[in-house]
Amino acid sequence: MTNVFAVILAAGQGTRMKSKLYKVLHPVCGKPMVEHVIDHIGSLDVERVVTVVGHGAELVKETLGNKSEYVLQAEQLGTAHAVQQAEPILGSLEGTTLVVCGDTPLIRPETMQALFAHHEANRAKATILTAVAENPTGYGRIIRDVDGQVAQIVEQKDASADQQLVKEINTGTYCFDNKALFEALKQVKNNNAQGEYYLPDVIEILQKQGEVVAAYVTENFDETLGVNDRFALSQAEELMRARINERHMRNGVTIINPATTHISADAVIGSDSVLLPGVIIEGKTVIGEDCKIGPNSHIVESQIGHGTTIHSSVVLNSQVGNETAVGPFAHLRPDSSLGNHVKVGNFVEVKKSVLGDDTKVSHLSYIGDAEVGSNVNIGCGSITVNYDGKNKFKTTIEDDVFVGCNSNLVAPVTLRKGSFIAAGSTITKEVPEEALAVARARQENKLGYVSKLNSK
Repeated sequence: MTNVFAVILAAGQGTRMKSKLYKVLHPVCGKPMVEHVIDHIGSLDVERVVTVVGHGAELVKETLGNKSEYVLQAEQLGTAHAVQQAEPILGSLEGTTLVVCGDTPLIRPETMQALFAHHEANRAKATILTAVAENPTGYGRIIRDVDGQVAQIVEQKDASADQQLVKEINTGTYCFDNKALFEALKQVKNNNAQGEYYLPDVIEILQKQGEVVAAYVTENFDETLGVNDRFALSQAEELMRARINERHMRNGVTIINPATTHISADAVIGSDSVLLPGVIIEGKTVIGEDCKIGPNSHIVESQIGHGTTIHSSVVLNSQVGNETAVGPFAHLRPDSSLGNHVKVGNFVEVKKSVLGDDTKVSHLSYIGDAEVGSNVNIGCGSITVNYDGKNKFKTTIEDDVFVGCNSNLVAPVTLRKGSFIAAGSTITKEVPEEALAVARARQENKLGYVSKLNSK
């Protein structure tokens, strides 16, 4: 079987983005554009992946990590010059090289595989991925001869008036015989309007050598979209979001209003779960089966068990068990872990805390830096006082504890198994097992006091 390699072009500055962020790192559905491309290629049987970096090189490397090898295009002199930088890694190898732009996040693995298959079937030295565009402005045009074969690729700036009317465009994705590619690159000239070394010129060079050049027309123009500005970025986001939502719906997830539902590319959602309008799911979030999420819930990099409800709440970098209820208007801050059959209700904030099975914090409470056991009831308005202005301290609440309303648990403090905290108490020291703790001033009634105040 032919060895397959990939070169990803990710060195351009992207000035039209008008951004401090390097172009290919702009996210689409929560993932940098270039990482979409890398991951799609990674699903194919590719031996080596080389990413050509330039501006923002270190950030790209940091983002992609060991998913790729890297070469530097220190000066951006065109796409042919960019590919040429990969020669020290790939130049001597036998096989087929796929060249893809790092700003085309929508291109599907299936399309790249079809391009490769077409390339192999035609025994071509080069195969171009083309598409038919209603508005081809800005794209290189595919010029065919009388026999329908590819004669040349003409860039927009170099195209004649007649050539600009052609709607078949070059998507910027190619398959090449690897050795033929690097030999032809040495012959590319920069005598064009931009003074750059164009990769499409390799096509003309190979044709003049009598080599077979093929073209594969993709059925879906949308997936060839190159993101060069914020408007194109919004288009890519919309198209990707629709694609992701469709995938989940076909896998058994109900999405009530796909237009207002945003799901990251890496999220996993179990069957028979329901997403209500206004839901945002980011990162590598995993949601189990039979869940109900929303409306207007935001979940980031979290794991949600089966049969759980997240109602109008925020869950950040946390774990939520099975058949647990969160919200409405709850906030799980990072490193929180809720067990099974837990209730975290209205206006409850949980931060870096563990809540055991069957525990309830129903409303208007703050639980921070705490370890809470199972079957604990924390009454309305109760808080763990975890911060003294300089340091954070831990609160430990063992199983079967009852914390009455409006209690302050001043950490570090431990409430032992089965203890009972009277409402309105401020607890500053350990409470023994099955003990009642009362820590509040004795009530004193001064009869007739109001009348005396009013008489002044």
